[in-house]
Amino acid sequence: MARIVGVHGIRQSRTSKEQLTNDWSRALNRGLGELGRPDLPANALELPHWTGLLARGANHLGAEEDRFGAAVPLSEEEADFVATALEEVVRQEDLDRIQQRELQTLGLPQLWPARLTRLVMAYDRCFPRGGGKLFVSRMREVRFYLYEPDLAAQVRALVAECFSGSTSVVIGHSLGSVIAYDLLRRGEVAPERTSGVRTLVTCGSPLTISSVRRGLNIADGEPLKLSGDIAWVNVFDPGDFITGGMGLSALSPEITDAEVDNGLGDPHSALRYLRTTQVAGVIADGFR
Repeated sequence: MARIVGVHGIRQSRTSKEQLTNDWSRALNRGLGELGRPDLPANALELPHWTGLLARGANHLGAEEDRFGAAVPLSEEEADFVATALEEVVRQEDLDRIQQRELQTLGLPQLWPARLTRLVMAYDRCFPRGGGKLFVSRMREVRFYLYEPDLAAQVRALVAECFSGSTSVVIGHSLGSVIAYDLLRRGEVAPERTSGVRTLVTCGSPLTISSVRRGLNIADGEPLKLSGDIAWVNVFDPGDFITGGMGLSALSPEITDAEVDNGLGDPHSALRYLRTTQVAGVIADGFR
């Protein structure tokens, strides 16, 4: 039976459960190898392809039609959510500099509200190479999960089916970290299926952002917490645009942050996070 349950982010409609499982396993094994530990046992990782479920259920998240593509205009609700999230992570000194520039020179989608355009450009000062645009795209995805409760419940149910009494580690990347946490805090997995869970590992988690936590009905100032004896390790890269470069330990004494360096190419990459020795160390402990 699977010892690890993985929860991926949303941009996986063009792949499959088998491909994702192979990719994640190779990345995890790379980190284990660097620690001198053996590869994962066969079938140790269970990775439900929940993006496929939403694609079938919503008929607008499949490969042929990307609801969150750059060519798809933001709704008023999306623009407000993303702008509010950016206001929570943008540095005031960066925003002050951008306020002095004409909007025509900023080079972003003309249909974006001026408030959002300025915030994106301010965020780019801290996260260059298009971090602001990528933040907008990912926050649209996160909002979709937070405010489409019926589809979100289907996602959690699919993930919950992958747990068993032998599951010891849960890993969530990006939006997957939100789903994994939401599932565990709700207690929607049968107790006999979570009895062996020792650790939740979150990678590149947008739970750092207040707007995301409020979408989970977590009030500002309320600590993130899990029931039972599940340890929580949050792995983050200071260059990761989706987290604002921040960890989660300041939000709860129960969370241990582990800082990594995923390089410049794509610091938010799931595979770059999974191949780190910080993640491998947690996996190795879970297989003792």
